[in-house]
Amino acid sequence: MRTLALSVALFLGASIALRYEAPKADPFQDRLVRPVLAAETHPFSVQDMVGMDRISDPQCSPDGKWISFVLRTTDLDANRGRTDLWLIGSDGVGLRRLTSHPADDSNPCWSPDSRSIWFLSSRAGSSQVWQISVDGGEAVQVTKLPLDVNNLSLSPDGTRIAFSLEVFPDAKTIEATKDRLDAEARRKSTGRIYDQLFIRHWDTWTDGRRNHIFTMPAGGGTPVDIMQGMDADSPSKPFGGTEEFSFTPDGQSIVFTARDAGRAEAWSTNFDLFLTGVDGRGSRRNLTGENPAWDTTPVFSPDGKTMAYLAMARAGFEADRFRILLLSSEGGRPRILTEKWDRSPDSLAWSSDGRTIYATAENLGQKSLFAIDVETGNPRTVVLDGTVNSPRVAVSNADARGGSERIVYGLDTLTSPVELFSVRPDGRDVRQLTNVNREKVAAARMGEAEQFTFKGAQDETIYAYVVRPVDFDPAKRYPVAFLIHGGPQGSFGNHFHYRWNPQAYAGAGYAAVMVDFHGSTGYGQRFTDSISNDWGGKPFVDLQKGLAAALGRYPWMDGNRVAALGASYGAYMINWIAGNWPDRFRCLVSHDGNLDERFAYYGTEELWFPEWEHGGTPWDNPAGYEKHNPQSMVKNWKTPMLVIHGGQDFRIVDSEGIAVFTALQRRGVPSKFLYFPDENHWVLKPANSIQWHETVIDWLNRWTK
Repeated sequence: MRTLALSVALFLGASIALRYEAPKADPFQDRLVRPVLAAETHPFSVQDMVGMDRISDPQCSPDGKWISFVLRTTDLDANRGRTDLWLIGSDGVGLRRLTSHPADDSNPCWSPDSRSIWFLSSRAGSSQVWQISVDGGEAVQVTKLPLDVNNLSLSPDGTRIAFSLEVFPDAKTIEATKDRLDAEARRKSTGRIYDQLFIRHWDTWTDGRRNHIFTMPAGGGTPVDIMQGMDADSPSKPFGGTEEFSFTPDGQSIVFTARDAGRAEAWSTNFDLFLTGVDGRGSRRNLTGENPAWDTTPVFSPDGKTMAYLAMARAGFEADRFRILLLSSEGGRPRILTEKWDRSPDSLAWSSDGRTIYATAENLGQKSLFAIDVETGNPRTVVLDGTVNSPRVAVSNADARGGSERIVYGLDTLTSPVELFSVRPDGRDVRQLTNVNREKVAAARMGEAEQFTFKGAQDETIYAYVVRPVDFDPAKRYPVAFLIHGGPQGSFGNHFHYRWNPQAYAGAGYAAVMVDFHGSTGYGQRFTDSISNDWGGKPFVDLQKGLAAALGRYPWMDGNRVAALGASYGAYMINWIAGNWPDRFRCLVSHDGNLDERFAYYGTEELWFPEWEHGGTPWDNPAGYEKHNPQSMVKNWKTPMLVIHGGQDFRIVDSEGIAVFTALQRRGVPSKFLYFPDENHWVLKPANSIQWHETVIDWLNRWTK
């Protein structure tokens, strides 16, 4: 059994040498959520969560001296986040804000000489490419296209830029897409006709446009659609980014990820890597056509001779394990590097000498940083604890053999939002580079977190976390918030979550308990696979045993005052618990969860998911959909339930949430329905997040306190 104690002192303790400079006064900051003075401490709440500044997309300058990153601040008046570019020295000195326009600035890319940064900004009314000197001054607009530019990348020699535009695949020019959109806007009728899926995806109705990658000379010129005529997206929708395409080292070609599946798109996971010239001429070559599953994330070695990428092995399964594969520029079959490593890596980065690949992977309730030997495939842990993201290699000398290499990365935990760190390749000399949330973290008293294990279904070891209530007193007994994660191939790990943060419950006086049941990620592929065709089986047993283990281990938890909460699969499980464990909880919270698995198939968009999880289509295998179907046990419902749903959720449509509330009302069970017409599967707008948390905490207080 491994126990991990986490506290704010991990980041504020004297054991870490911090170098931090406060940002200069900025009038625009007056509209943003302000930090609270450290002396004015208070229990953590949703206002603290929403108000944290969020670091993302760190990029190391080629000379190794600087790190650019995106900082998101919260503007409550505008009910949105705002992003700017910041810089900090690779030694943690010299933190400063590079852009300060009220519009969003993001997606920084370094010029080869490390003297300027290319980025995306909406400051001219639409998202376009801009360039700014690292010494400051006014940014210069690079593109003035009639469509929004996204996903910016710069060629290794700095002579070309690549980016994505949403265009009609058959449009010959960018202007042709704009003309067609203008014509649609003028049309008085509003009907749309579809002849194949997707008709909508995640939170957007499709209109025929696709994400296509364009290239153009950095000094200006006509953009070229390198995917001309391709009825596919790159980057993929809705979450793909610049990690899905890459310039070749000579800058003459691009490798990109796309699912070119035709009418089978809605039930296919066959993403392939395509190679094409940057001028759009010649043929596109499918580099991974032999693999019917997912191929993505091309990253070239420093010498340009090898392309590393991620690949799954099983078609139709989005939670299969990614392996790292290596493809030589000389041709031949790819080599599977990590077949023996039972983790699913992401965020690849090569070492400067090409002998190591750094990757992050979920790992026993953490998201750790690993170094994989390119010759043997053997992994080595570099950073174990916390949630590591966006590893980048910084070399302080152009000659890597004589220079100093460090890995820069973002790290967050259950008690701290993301800050930037760096570490030597051997895992020694960890340095915290930023501390932008220092005052905010110090002002909000958080609960101490601890990881524990127990024997779950099939007598297998299951991991879980407990977060103690703020201002914990062992002599008191506390109500329990039992949080159930979604996915179901997901995890509640050592992570500062912005939608399901256990500190929000700890700050309200609850003990938070989170179980990584069978099916969770980071515990090996067999463990992840075990949930398929068994949604209400082993995970349900794990949750029952996990709660009992927590109550037995921590006598200060009041087992008579327990509430259970979940979203997505977690809400499915809440609906399942309502009929199969009806006497256990004081109240329940079900957010965006299915009531009827069989009908939900017909309402969702990504059909490969239910077809894999339930063993086929509902007409070919109806028993797979009825095996653990919450609607079959509605007759047992009696626990008070708060139901929440988003109107723009096309993954789990809002009729499912309405159906849950209808069943509760018809059975006379105390219930409430919170509906967000403008939110998707997640609640993202700051004001809505605050309302969500206040409503949920009020519901828990009503029934457990």
